[in-house]
Amino acid sequence: MSNTAQSTTSQKDIFAVYQQNVDKYFTGVKQSVPRYHQSVTNVQQEYLEAVENVINSTIALQKDFATKSGITTNVPSAALRIIRDTTEEIVKAYEVQNKVALAIIDSTQQNIKTFNENAKAFVDLNKNVVQSWISTFAPKSN
Repeated sequence: MSNTAQSTTSQKDIFAVYQQNVDKYFTGVKQSVPRYHQSVTNVQQEYLEAVENVINSTIALQKDFATKSGITTNVPSAALRIIRDTTEEIVKAYEVQNKVALAIIDSTQQNIKTFNENAKAFVDLNKNVVQSWISTFAPKSN
């Protein structure tokens, strides 16, 4: 069959058209993933900087107010220890949360890889079953 005849057949074959559309879709998605990832990272970084700026500005404002109004800012060492210990525990909890989240993401990624490998094997098995049925029920030429 010539390339022109084959091309015409492919253009009329629903599976060829379907495959072209699927390929086009996934090519577009694969190209957008890095941009999406970068945009989310940029927004997250900007958000963290904004929150940090608000907190630092609030502390500076409160310190300035306390100093100018003569409010004593000394606290007992026991209270300072509790504040520092609480902060340390919060930081540790955040680190554990991050480790758990990353482990879940890694596990999910591995599960998707396993699913993908199993899907390929399942397709191969189904092809063999279909071929077996076709060879059993197809009329044989003598």
